[in-house]
Amino acid sequence: MDYKSSLISDGNAMENLEKQLICPICLEMFTKPVVILPCQHNLCRKCANDIFQAANPYWTNRGGSVSTSGGRFRCPSCRHEVIMDRHGVYGLQRNLLVENIIDIYKQECSSRPLQKGSHPMCKEHEDEKINIYCLTCEVPTCSLCKVFGAHQACEVAPLQNIFQGQKTELSNCISMLVAGNDRVQTIISQLEDSCRVTKENSHQVKEELSQKFDALYAILDEKKSQLLQRITQEQEEKLGFIEALILQYREQLEKSTKLVETAIQSLDEPGGATFLLSAKQLIKSIVEASKGCQLGKTEQGFESMDYFTLDLEHIAEALRAIDFGTDDDEEEFIEDEEEQEESVSTEEKEGHQ
Repeated sequence: MDYKSSLISDGNAMENLEKQLICPICLEMFTKPVVILPCQHNLCRKCANDIFQAANPYWTNRGGSVSTSGGRFRCPSCRHEVIMDRHGVYGLQRNLLVENIIDIYKQECSSRPLQKGSHPMCKEHEDEKINIYCLTCEVPTCSLCKVFGAHQACEVAPLQNIFQGQKTELSNCISMLVAGNDRVQTIISQLEDSCRVTKENSHQVKEELSQKFDALYAILDEKKSQLLQRITQEQEEKLGFIEALILQYREQLEKSTKLVETAIQSLDEPGGATFLLSAKQLIKSIVEASKGCQLGKTEQGFESMDYFTLDLEHIAEALRAIDFGTDDDEEEFIEDEEEQEESVSTEEKEGHQ
């Protein structure tokens, strides 16, 4: 393998290594000290502290008063949440291995020859590197552009100064965005908790509502059974009285039929003496049987059961008016319902009498 191929291969390896040494917050190579999170991801301690301060504004850093409690920190790589102690980010362990790798990487880069095209060149002066920043036009340019070119009248500054300033600004923006994402995630978690609690509360009130209606059904079924039993009792009493009358009338009818047959036989007797011997007693028996026809009877309307009629319209209206309300409304409704039940019970007693 020639020198050029070896250089390209080594350059790819160094580039891959550099990607592993990039901070996920500032998107630059880790700046020592480097801290390692429990999830095994690494961060610049400064970047981690910026995010931690933004997410925990009431936590005081080392320069202020001492905080008695820690705070929460969410890893920007895997979103794993870490509970910090009162030292905050400064309580995290330094990753000395990564710091040593960074030192070796920088030494290797400084000893390697600069490849052509690794530094951006000026479009107007192809052989000149871009090494200054035009503050007026807000674009990077080269020294020749300032001396002889389009930026002669412009205010310029060293490229490194602007580079550091804008990198710091971008890092701050990233910190703000990550902190904002943490706050949004917190809101999402709160909303998810609210959704869960809402479902639990809905299930609970549904269960309570079902229990209350089941209790109403039980009361109605019990009352229905009681009223049906009273109707059945009244029916049995009336039927017993009527069936007793029917039995009495049948017995009377049977006696009368026998007397009629005996009387007809007496009328057929040819002998006067024989007829007279039994006629007087027979006439007496017929007269007594006629008097016995005055048996009990049912009064007019005896069969009616109209006094068992219920007017439930007011109760139906009360049931239709059932709705969600305060405890006072429920107590008032229960009192009205009890008064209506007492009134109905009194009317039923009077009607039965």
